[in-house]
Amino acid sequence: MELRHLTLLRELRDRGSVAAVAATTWRTPSAVSQQLRTAERDLGVRLVEPAGRGLRLTDEGRLLADAALDVETALARAQARLDEFRDQVAGEVRVAALPSAVEYLAPRLLQQLRDVPIEVRLDDVDVAEEDFVGLADDYDVVIGHTMRAVAPRRRGLMIQEVVREPLEIVIPVDHRWSGRRSIRPDEAISEPWVTTPQGYPFRRLLERIERATGRPAEIVQEVRDNRVVEALVASGVGIALLPRFTTRPNPAVRLLRLRDVDSARLVLVMARRDRAQRAAVRRVIHELGAIGADLGAEPRT
Repeated sequence: MELRHLTLLRELRDRGSVAAVAATTWRTPSAVSQQLRTAERDLGVRLVEPAGRGLRLTDEGRLLADAALDVETALARAQARLDEFRDQVAGEVRVAALPSAVEYLAPRLLQQLRDVPIEVRLDDVDVAEEDFVGLADDYDVVIGHTMRAVAPRRRGLMIQEVVREPLEIVIPVDHRWSGRRSIRPDEAISEPWVTTPQGYPFRRLLERIERATGRPAEIVQEVRDNRVVEALVASGVGIALLPRFTTRPNPAVRLLRLRDVDSARLVLVMARRDRAQRAAVRRVIHELGAIGADLGAEPRT
């Protein structure tokens, strides 16, 4: 039984098709199919079966795909222990991160690692909430977010909370509420809204406000970029939700606390279990957790 065969099965399980595995691993589909046949011959069991125009894992294939992650994790853990023993924690760590979170996490992370031979490669991505999990197949570390009360769980992934960040109502500075510090959901729902598309956490909070009040929101614009949202609010198009830590002081808008509704998003760090055991990846995850703890403890006005 060879690790490369187990890894191939795990890739097929995670990515869903031979074509996807080939594209990710820089092989042709025919080469991947040939390697699957070699694995079947060497292991003496049928690992894949036809499914429509493609292939899917058999029960034996799924069993070995699950085992692959355990083996890869154990090997990564052993290598990490050796690296730490030899004081050789180094390497490249590829990080995919939500822009509105990496904006305040990345500068502190890079500063903490400035004297460590770990090279962090950042890629800012803005996708729907559930799509961050899939990025863990292609990156060492993923920083995403969710509006759920607790961090979700996914098979084969290490997922932990970095920080709980409040979302706040943003209004134009000349709005009738400009002298207030907070508003109720029944007041907020009466205003026109600038919000994100369906599936994004900020939109989920607006849906939570709709459920709390029993009234639909009047959505006038749907955009993803927080700076565009801020500009639209400043021009009087509507009100919106923005994260507390990355909304800079702006004389054209004001932030108000939303009362009576849990408005916090969880900023999460995710990594595949085997990659999370790499010494350099473990160090990056540790530093992100420490940064999040400091942010959560800082007083906010």
